[in-house]
Amino acid sequence: MEALADVYTIPQEHLDFRDTIRQIAQERVAPRAAEIDEKAEYPQDIRELFAEHDLFGLPFETEYGGTGTGALMLNMAIEEVSKVCASSALMLMVQELGTLPIRLFGTEEQKQRFLPRCATGEWTPAFALSEPEAGSDPGGMITRAERDGDEWVINGTKNWITNGPVADAIVLFTMTDLSKGTKGITAFVVDTDTPGFLKQKADEKLGICASPSCTIFFENMEVPAGQRLGAEGEGFKIAMSTLDGGRIGIAAQAIGIARAAFEEARDYSKVRKTFDVPIAQHQAIQFMLADMATELEAARLLTLRAASLKDRGLRHTRESSMAKLFASEAANRVADKAVQIHGGMGYSKELDVERHFRDARITEIYEGTSEIQRLVISNALLK
Repeated sequence: MEALADVYTIPQEHLDFRDTIRQIAQERVAPRAAEIDEKAEYPQDIRELFAEHDLFGLPFETEYGGTGTGALMLNMAIEEVSKVCASSALMLMVQELGTLPIRLFGTEEQKQRFLPRCATGEWTPAFALSEPEAGSDPGGMITRAERDGDEWVINGTKNWITNGPVADAIVLFTMTDLSKGTKGITAFVVDTDTPGFLKQKADEKLGICASPSCTIFFENMEVPAGQRLGAEGEGFKIAMSTLDGGRIGIAAQAIGIARAAFEEARDYSKVRKTFDVPIAQHQAIQFMLADMATELEAARLLTLRAASLKDRGLRHTRESSMAKLFASEAANRVADKAVQIHGGMGYSKELDVERHFRDARITEIYEGTSEIQRLVISNALLK
């Protein structure tokens, strides 16, 4: 990140805070990473650590108890934590994803009720858009909300909800008019202790195993009309605006994972010998390392550009999708090469590179697959 200071002006206080987060991540999070991954254990101690150092306040304005430091600082933090533990980084990422709809579209009453509690880490947020039959196509959702006096009655199912098992509040997207497709989607902000809110057991996953997700059922769940988020039928707009910002976080996470894989492969290549010399002296390995480093730098520049636009209040849909698309695919290529450079040891759970390989895979899938990002980008280009 230091090299980018020559291209973009990164405030010194951001760099200083970044260094503090890097130290916390290396000293306190890294020693726990392999264990929590193996046990698929939600790291409550790391959550408390982040709260102690005000990391949960990064997405929020100061008036709601946040740091007011903006998207750039948040995503610098996500990269640093992802480098040692991608699962732990999701705590910071979903702080943005699960509260940005409230920050952008909520009433002042909703903001005052939910945001300060999330900023301190007292509450854990979540974002519920995906359904078993409506992943990349939100217009196909069948979770229904029907008005009944001063209440909305909600029935349906959401799946793959990150933080679902531990969330205190959730932004929920429902269909209020099936005949209108995406224009019939309405959002709500819901307390998870509301009767009719039912969580399944945590999902078992390939990677990011310590970040809990689950399927959630809604059975005649009654939500006060005052907890509708935005106008009726505005849910799709809310979801897409939120994902524009959240995708920058996925890019930052991917960069952190890739950075760890690259550095471990580079260091290993200096000590592992074949034919009586370190493998770093073989041109095949040198070329792999050169490609990995180049992709990392390109991904970081794309991500920095998107975060900079967001901080300036400018439209960044295309730039966020470009950053997410390139960084996630680059992370998978880098992690793959890192395993290859390690040879048989790269396939062993004795080393962290195996975990980085597994964790990288999800970055091409959640918050919009690579295919969806290409649609978003091409639509922006052809307007």
